Order: sequence, then structure tokens, then C-alpha cells
Amino acid sequence: MNQIAPIDASAAVAAFVSSQENKEQLRFLTCGSVDDGKSTLIGRLLYDSKLIFEDQLQALEKDSRRHGTVGEDIDLALLVDGLEAEREQGITIDVAYRFFSTDKRRFIVADTPGHEQYTRNMATGASTADLAILLVDARKGLLTQTRRHAFIASLLGVRHLVLAVNKIDLVDYSQQVFDEISAEFASLAASFDFESATAIPMSARFGDNVTSVSENLSWFQGPTLLAHLETVPLAAEQSSQAFRLPVQWVNRPNLDFRGFSGTVSGGTIRVGDEVAVASSGKTSQVARLVTMDGDRQSAAPGEAVTVTLADEIDISRGDVLAHAQHRPEVSDQLAAHLIWMSEAPLFPGRSYLLKCGSSTVTAQVSEIKHKIDVNSSQHLAGKQLELNEIAFCNLSLSKSIAFDPYEANRETGSFILIDRMSNETVAAGLIWFGLQRASNVHLQSLNISKAERAAQKGQKSAALWFTGLSGAGKSTIANALESKLHALGAHSYLLDGDNIRHGLNRDLGFAEADRVENIRRVSETAKLFVDAGLITLVSFISPFKAERRQAREKFEDGEFIEIHVATPFETCAQRDPKGLYAKAKAGEITNFTGLDSPYEVPEAAELVLDTSSKSPEMLADEIIGYLREKQIIL
Repeated sequence: MNQIAPIDASAAVAAFVSSQENKEQLRFLTCGSVDDGKSTLIGRLLYDSKLIFEDQLQALEKDSRRHGTVGEDIDLALLVDGLEAEREQGITIDVAYRFFSTDKRRFIVADTPGHEQYTRNMATGASTADLAILLVDARKGLLTQTRRHAFIASLLGVRHLVLAVNKIDLVDYSQQVFDEISAEFASLAASFDFESATAIPMSARFGDNVTSVSENLSWFQGPTLLAHLETVPLAAEQSSQAFRLPVQWVNRPNLDFRGFSGTVSGGTIRVGDEVAVASSGKTSQVARLVTMDGDRQSAAPGEAVTVTLADEIDISRGDVLAHAQHRPEVSDQLAAHLIWMSEAPLFPGRSYLLKCGSSTVTAQVSEIKHKIDVNSSQHLAGKQLELNEIAFCNLSLSKSIAFDPYEANRETGSFILIDRMSNETVAAGLIWFGLQRASNVHLQSLNISKAERAAQKGQKSAALWFTGLSGAGKSTIANALESKLHALGAHSYLLDGDNIRHGLNRDLGFAEADRVENIRRVSETAKLFVDAGLITLVSFISPFKAERRQAREKFEDGEFIEIHVATPFETCAQRDPKGLYAKAKAGEITNFTGLDSPYEVPEAAELVLDTSSKSPEMLADEIIGYLREKQIIL
């Protein structure tokens, strides 16, 4: 009797895993306007690929009865709309990632939101995608959000675009409707930099032309959506790029080992290769490539590795290792596209944290070159950026970083901006090129130091920053203080807000962006006066914490003294020495601090002055006492 040979289960599993790992992988996203069927399409792909377990199907049937929008049928969109808020509202809010595979490829798909409010989430999904499926409702055609998402996909380097003309069943599978939409789409796609743009008619709900050819669409001679996804050319391998390793950690477990750990973000590195530290230009050879599984001879993109070098070189977190013959750019001035993601607007001159790879530096948007109308691609002038707006900007960094243009390397060519107070990510940036400072402009070394200038005057230099509402008494107290300092023989100067606006800042208005620039200029001026050895009195409303903190950071420890003249709004409005409150209440003045523009109260001022119980003379004496205590005056 013949015996059946036993099956080696472990070998079968290993063979299956190996076959899956060796498949090509395509990352794509679905995008478009609200309710165009993005989640339903992904659900259909998963359902038809038989990647839904029995318990998932049962749960889906239950959820369809509770949240579904397709009557008694299974609502495939609920496979992806995992957030309770999404199910209740019937929209996608977050970016949902799903994985599936066919015999030909593995796929990672990002289902992104359709609402304009969540454009930032769509940008997140597009940042790693090779292909975008842009859905439109056959009844509605191309909409504003369709054009917006096409623009963002192109900007973020998505190479292939598919226009999925969905819900074709609701227009009786009309070829005429499809031809009209695809003709308009061809004109739209021609204005962007896609390698391919393909229009496909389909019904995600009923499965027409999604994974199999539909008799209802016999007039369409192109591929099904899945067939197109399986055959579209993939992006060039990251291994063909120049080698980049952003250093995340200096690994020093003992005196005999010093390695530099990170994840390869481009190119391939091998033992013996000559590498350079991008920031310093120092070079050495790779001695070892160490991983958790032992030493390797090479490392490819996406692999975590610790590099040891043949020479002792100063390297720290944030540095970038690169092939010595193919180095990244290094600059502290960048030109980049910004996608603004915060409810609070962006103002040039405001300080943020810029994170590029493992490097984090302080940065300012020095200029908004132009905003971009994503519907028409027109360039628009602007002084600030609002939520979901896109602009081409110049940025100034506190120190140089290593980077590549975004089109050369998505990882080393992108960054985020972080609000320094809330730690909120407020923008995504795509670096276009570095801006170089003029080569003939250098810092001039001076023979006389700040300390020597102040010592000559028998004092220490300092900036006394008076902040408070209009009419709080800032200028009155500052004037009284300067008179007392003059009588004591101290050398001082008073920078008053109204006076400065008659000269240096006469070109600025009172919009929020102008207020930010107003304080930036004044803080730079105050820094020069302090460097001259003077006790500098700065009397400005300066309503925003961010700008006051930015001003403080320009000075050395102990030089900046924030003085909050804490007069209540009601008292200031009652005093109204210049008649400004009355005009503001009558609508004759806009952006007036305390009424239609906010004042952010200092949280840790060195001095808080109570004007309700003390006269300006008494408060000036109080400040004199503080200056003596700190030995700024003797």
C-alpha cells in the first residue's frame, strides 16, 4: 500500500513568506471629493481579493445594518472607515492604511479624507505613494476638491494618476458621460507632471470594472482597475539613489565601540565605502555595518544599521552620512513649498522648529514668495498662510542642515514645522533648492566688546521690555524710569511703539502679520542698542507670546527683562488717552488689541506692575530697585 509523504508545514510556510517578500510592492492612495466612494472602492478590492475573514464579514454585516448607507446590502466602505466619528458622519477623517496582495504584487493603500478641512491628511497619504486613484462621481464630474487633490499629488511627487469615474451605474453606464469627464481630466492632467494619467469607468458598489471586466461596460476597452495596479511601472529603486544615512543616535556602549545608528534613506552602503559627514565634509571608510542580527556587508534603503568608521570623526545626532563623491546640499537658507496644516495662521518672521530627518533646528519663514491657487495653479500674493493653503517660501534656519531636493529624495528633501509652544505639527515642507548667502558678506570682528562698552558707562546693558494693552501706562512708566536713570547717571534709550511707527516701521499696518514683523524689527534694533552697552527700554504692546519669546532669545541670559504692565482692559478702555478704544468700538479701527485682536498675557514676566494702586513714579522706583538687585545699575 502506497503511503502519502508527510507535508513539511514549516517549509511550506517559509516558501509562502518568501514568495510574498519577493513580490513588487505598490503604494497608492485614494483621494477625491466627499462621498465619491473612496472607502467603498478599497472595501471592494479587499472583498473581491478574498482578504476578509469570516468574523470580519459577520461584523461588517452587523455594522452595515447600524451605520450602512446602501440599504440591505453590505456597506463595503465600513471596512475602512474605522473611526466611530467617521461611521456616524459617513465621511473619512483620518488616513486609513490597508494591505492586500495578488499573485503579481503587494499593495499598501491609503484611504484619505475628501473634506477640504482634512486636506492635510490627504497630503500625508500622498507623501509616500507611487500612484493616486482620484475618484469622481460620474453624476458630478470634476470638482474643486478633485483639482486640489490632483495638484497636491503632483506636488508631492506621485508619479501615476488614475481617474476612477465611479458610480457609473447611476448614469446608466453611459459612455458619453465617461468620455466627457475623461476629456476634461486629460486637460487637467496635462498641466501636471505625472508620468501617466489613466481614466477608468467603474462602480465600486457593484464591482463593475474594479477587479473584473463588466458586461455593463463592454464599450470600454481599457484595463480593470486592479489589472492597471498590477502592471503600472514602479518607481526606480531607492537603492539607485545616492547613499544617505541620517544619524539618529551615537551608539557608545563601551570604550571600545563607537557607532552611528540610523535608517538608510537612500542608496546602498557597503563595508569599505568612503563616506563623508555632510555638515563638516570630514571623510572616512566604513569599517563595519552592525545590526541586531550581526554584521552585514551592505545595507539598503529602509534598513536600520549602525555604521562604524575607520577614523575618529566628530559626528552627532542630526548629521547625515553620505557617499563622499555624492554629497547632499548643506545650507541654512531654503526655498520650499509649504502645506500649512494649522488653524493658527503662518506669519513670516515667527519662529518654529524645523525637523528634517533626525535634525531639528529653529527656523523662520523669511518670505512668502507666492501662494498657489490649487484650482487654477495661479500664483497669488500673500502675507500669511491659512489652514490647507500652499505657498512657495524662503526659510532661514538657525544652523545649516544637509538635504536633497525633494524630487531627488523624498525623505531627505522633506521636513515639518513644529509650533514651539504647543508642539503641534503646523506644516509639511518640500525642499526645492538651497539658498546661499552672498559670498562677500561676513560677520565683522569688532575690537570693543559689549561688556567693555557697558563697563565704560559703569553699568550692565539690558533690554527692559514693557508689554501691555494700549493705555496700560507702558510709555508713561518707561518715560518716568528713563528720567530716573538719567538722574542716576545711567546711559539709556527708550524705543517707543508710536515713535518707531513714524520711522523704521512706517510701512507696517496692524494686521497680525504686520504686528509680527513690527516686533521682529524692534527686537533686532533693541539688540543693537544693548550691544552698544545701553539700558534699552522697549515700550510696545507686543501682544503675542511667540514674538516676545523670540525677542528674548536674541539676548544673553539675564539681559532681557519682561515687564508686564498689567492694567485691566476695562481700566484701559476707560482711560483711553488717545481715543483709540472709542474708535475701535465704533468700527473705525480694526485689529485693535483687546477687542478684535488678542492679547496673550505673559506667563513668566520678570516684573508685573500693578497700576491700580501705584503711581508711575512708584512703579519706576520699583524697577530701579530690581535693576540694582540684579547689579545692572549700581
